[in-house]
Amino acid sequence: MELYLLRHGIAVMRDDLDFKNDAKRPLTSKGKRQLRQTAAAMKTMGLHFDLILSSPYLRAKQTAEVIAESLKLKKEFRFSDALAPDGSPKDLVRELNERKPAPENVLLVGHEPYLSSLISLLTTGGEALALDFKKGGLCKLETEKLSYNRCATLVWLLTPKQMKLMY
Repeated sequence: MELYLLRHGIAVMRDDLDFKNDAKRPLTSKGKRQLRQTAAAMKTMGLHFDLILSSPYLRAKQTAEVIAESLKLKKEFRFSDALAPDGSPKDLVRELNERKPAPENVLLVGHEPYLSSLISLLTTGGEALALDFKKGGLCKLETEKLSYNRCATLVWLLTPKQMKLMY
Protein backbone atom coordinates (compact mmCIF):
# COMPACT_ATOMS: atom_id res chain seq x y z
CA MET A 1 0.00 0.00 0.00
CA GLU A 2 1.16 3.50 -0.77
CA LEU A 3 0.00 6.10 1.75
CA TYR A 4 0.20 9.78 0.87
CA LEU A 5 -0.34 12.24 3.69
CA LEU A 6 -1.28 15.82 2.85
CA ARG A 7 -1.41 18.56 5.45
CA HIS A 8 -4.26 20.99 4.86
CA GLY A 9 -3.47 24.30 3.18
CA ILE A 10 -3.11 27.70 4.80
CA ALA A 11 -6.26 28.49 6.78
CA VAL A 12 -7.76 31.53 8.47
CA MET A 13 -5.98 32.17 11.76
CA ARG A 14 -7.51 30.63 14.88
CA ASP A 15 -7.51 34.02 16.61
CA ASP A 16 -9.84 35.56 14.02
CA LEU A 17 -13.01 36.61 15.85
CA ASP A 18 -15.23 35.08 13.18
CA PHE A 19 -13.72 31.60 13.54
CA LYS A 20 -13.68 30.62 17.20
CA ASN A 21 -14.80 27.09 16.27
CA ASP A 22 -11.58 25.45 15.06
CA ALA A 23 -13.47 22.89 12.97
CA LYS A 24 -15.02 25.66 10.85
CA ARG A 25 -11.86 27.54 9.87
CA PRO A 26 -11.69 27.76 6.05
CA LEU A 27 -8.70 27.95 3.75
CA THR A 28 -7.44 31.38 2.75
CA SER A 29 -7.25 32.35 -0.92
CA LYS A 30 -3.46 31.91 -0.67
CA GLY A 31 -4.04 28.42 0.75
CA LYS A 32 -6.30 27.49 -2.17
CA ARG A 33 -3.74 28.81 -4.70
CA GLN A 34 -0.99 26.81 -3.01
CA LEU A 35 -3.10 23.65 -3.16
CA ARG A 36 -3.78 24.09 -6.87
CA GLN A 37 0.03 24.14 -7.29
CA THR A 38 0.27 20.99 -5.15
CA ALA A 39 -2.36 19.33 -7.34
CA ALA A 40 -0.42 20.32 -10.47
CA ALA A 41 2.72 18.74 -8.99
CA MET A 42 0.72 15.58 -8.15
CA LYS A 43 -0.38 15.40 -11.79
CA THR A 44 3.21 15.84 -12.96
CA MET A 45 4.28 13.00 -10.63
CA GLY A 46 1.51 10.82 -12.08
CA LEU A 47 -0.15 10.26 -8.70
CA HIS A 48 -3.55 8.58 -8.61
CA PHE A 49 -5.55 7.56 -5.56
CA ASP A 50 -8.02 4.74 -4.99
CA LEU A 51 -9.26 6.66 -1.97
CA ILE A 52 -9.01 10.19 -0.60
CA LEU A 53 -9.80 10.17 3.11
CA SER A 54 -10.08 13.56 4.83
CA SER A 55 -10.58 15.01 8.27
CA PRO A 56 -14.10 16.44 8.51
CA TYR A 57 -12.71 19.86 9.57
CA LEU A 58 -13.51 22.50 6.94
CA ARG A 59 -9.91 23.40 6.00
CA ALA A 60 -9.02 19.73 5.44
CA LYS A 61 -12.27 19.11 3.58
CA GLN A 62 -11.55 22.07 1.29
CA THR A 63 -7.99 20.82 0.77
CA ALA A 64 -9.23 17.37 -0.23
CA GLU A 65 -11.86 18.90 -2.52
CA VAL A 66 -9.24 20.95 -4.41
CA ILE A 67 -7.09 17.86 -4.93
CA ALA A 68 -10.03 15.56 -5.81
CA GLU A 69 -11.38 18.06 -8.33
CA SER A 70 -7.98 18.73 -9.90
CA LEU A 71 -7.24 15.01 -10.25
CA LYS A 72 -10.84 14.17 -11.21
CA LEU A 73 -11.25 11.79 -8.25
CA LYS A 74 -14.45 13.05 -6.62
CA LYS A 75 -16.07 9.62 -6.31
CA GLU A 76 -13.10 8.31 -4.27
CA PHE A 77 -13.45 11.08 -1.63
CA ARG A 78 -14.58 10.26 1.96
CA PHE A 79 -14.38 11.73 5.47
CA SER A 80 -13.05 10.12 8.62
CA ASP A 81 -13.27 11.36 12.20
CA ALA A 82 -10.07 9.36 12.77
CA LEU A 83 -8.22 12.12 10.82
CA ALA A 84 -9.53 15.00 12.95
CA PRO A 85 -6.89 16.70 15.14
CA ASP A 86 -8.04 14.61 18.12
CA GLY A 87 -8.62 11.50 16.01
CA SER A 88 -7.35 8.01 16.72
CA PRO A 89 -4.53 6.57 14.58
CA LYS A 90 -5.61 3.10 15.76
CA ASP A 91 -9.13 3.75 14.39
CA LEU A 92 -7.66 5.06 11.14
CA VAL A 93 -5.55 1.92 10.63
CA ARG A 94 -8.58 -0.26 11.40
CA GLU A 95 -10.77 1.76 9.00
CA LEU A 96 -8.24 1.44 6.16
CA ASN A 97 -7.73 -2.28 6.76
CA GLU A 98 -11.50 -2.93 6.75
CA ARG A 99 -12.03 -1.34 3.30
CA LYS A 100 -12.99 -3.83 0.63
CA PRO A 101 -11.51 -3.95 -1.87
CA ALA A 102 -8.34 -2.87 -0.11
CA PRO A 103 -7.08 0.43 -1.55
CA GLU A 104 -3.53 0.45 -2.90
CA ASN A 105 -2.98 4.23 -3.16
CA VAL A 106 -4.53 6.31 -0.40
CA LEU A 107 -4.38 10.07 0.20
CA LEU A 108 -4.94 11.07 3.83
CA VAL A 109 -5.72 14.76 4.41
CA GLY A 110 -5.35 16.09 7.92
CA HIS A 111 -3.65 18.27 10.49
CA GLU A 112 -0.52 18.75 12.56
CA PRO A 113 0.71 17.44 14.88
CA TYR A 114 -1.51 14.40 14.13
CA LEU A 115 0.04 13.63 10.72
CA SER A 116 3.64 13.83 11.99
CA SER A 117 2.72 11.55 14.89
CA LEU A 118 1.12 9.11 12.45
CA ILE A 119 4.20 9.12 10.22
CA SER A 120 6.40 8.55 13.26
CA LEU A 121 4.21 5.71 14.54
CA LEU A 122 4.11 3.92 11.18
CA THR A 123 7.85 4.33 10.48
CA THR A 124 9.41 3.97 13.95
CA GLY A 125 6.73 2.43 16.17
CA GLY A 126 6.74 5.52 18.43
CA GLU A 127 6.07 9.23 18.27
CA ALA A 128 9.61 10.61 18.70
CA LEU A 129 10.43 11.27 15.03
CA ALA A 130 10.70 15.05 14.55
CA LEU A 131 9.27 16.31 11.26
CA ASP A 132 8.67 19.77 9.82
CA PHE A 133 5.46 19.06 7.92
CA LYS A 134 4.50 22.32 6.21
CA LYS A 135 0.92 23.38 5.44
CA GLY A 136 0.21 21.94 2.00
CA GLY A 137 3.13 19.51 2.36
CA LEU A 138 2.92 15.97 1.01
CA CYS A 139 4.48 12.78 2.38
CA LYS A 140 4.72 9.29 0.88
CA LEU A 141 4.89 6.09 2.94
CA GLU A 142 5.01 2.53 1.64
CA THR A 143 3.92 -0.55 3.53
CA GLU A 144 3.36 -4.22 2.74
CA LYS A 145 0.79 -4.56 5.53
CA LEU A 146 -0.65 -1.57 7.39
CA SER A 147 -0.67 -2.01 11.16
CA TYR A 148 -0.66 0.11 14.30
CA ASN A 149 3.10 0.03 14.77
CA ARG A 150 6.29 0.20 12.74
CA CYS A 151 5.19 -1.08 9.35
CA ALA A 152 6.06 1.60 6.78
CA THR A 153 9.00 3.22 5.05
CA LEU A 154 9.21 6.98 4.63
CA VAL A 155 9.81 7.46 0.91
CA TRP A 156 9.70 11.27 0.78
CA LEU A 157 8.37 14.43 2.41
CA LEU A 158 7.87 17.42 0.12
CA THR A 159 7.24 21.06 0.93
CA PRO A 160 4.88 23.21 -1.14
CA LYS A 161 7.93 25.13 -2.46
CA GLN A 162 9.49 21.90 -3.73
CA MET A 163 6.25 20.84 -5.40
CA LYS A 164 5.91 24.23 -7.08
CA LEU A 165 9.21 23.51 -8.85
CA MET A 166 7.81 20.29 -10.36
CA TYR A 167 5.21 21.63 -12.75
